[in-house]
Amino acid sequence: MNALVGEIPTNIGQMKELLILDLSRNNLSGRIPSSMSHMTLLNYLDVSYNNLSGRIPSGTQLQSFEPSRYIGNAGLCGLPLSKYCPGDKELEGPLVTRENMDDGEGIDDLQRWFYIGGATGFATGFWMACIALLVNRRARHALFHFLNSLENWVYVKVMVFIAKMVAHP
Repeated sequence: MNALVGEIPTNIGQMKELLILDLSRNNLSGRIPSSMSHMTLLNYLDVSYNNLSGRIPSGTQLQSFEPSRYIGNAGLCGLPLSKYCPGDKELEGPLVTRENMDDGEGIDDLQRWFYIGGATGFATGFWMACIALLVNRRARHALFHFLNSLENWVYVKVMVFIAKMVAHP
């Protein structure tokens, strides 16, 4: 959102240690330079809502960014977008995101596996703790003693707070 006009410089790929590049919501036109494939440390790119056109350079990390980072550029085509370039028969490779059947939002496969792994890990840890408490009588009694003491402590703190509020409105 800097009101930039013109083309992305062809030698932008010389900035090889650049980590973040946000060129969104400008008036940039032309193609995405193929030299951007040399920016191997780039982990965030957003060129959405410009007037860019042509094929997104293939064989680079530029295909690993979400398609939303390219929207608003009617002339752009190729992976990760679902728009074919002239001369393409069909897009090769899977799209980066898949459509969620419930609400139509894209969910990345890595994110999906993160949630599956987290839920599995939580369930496993929870049941291991429950089984350990069922088997170990001493730990079970210590846990319930701690919870009883905690309940008493919270009760006293709440009653003292209420007594102070009533005494000094």
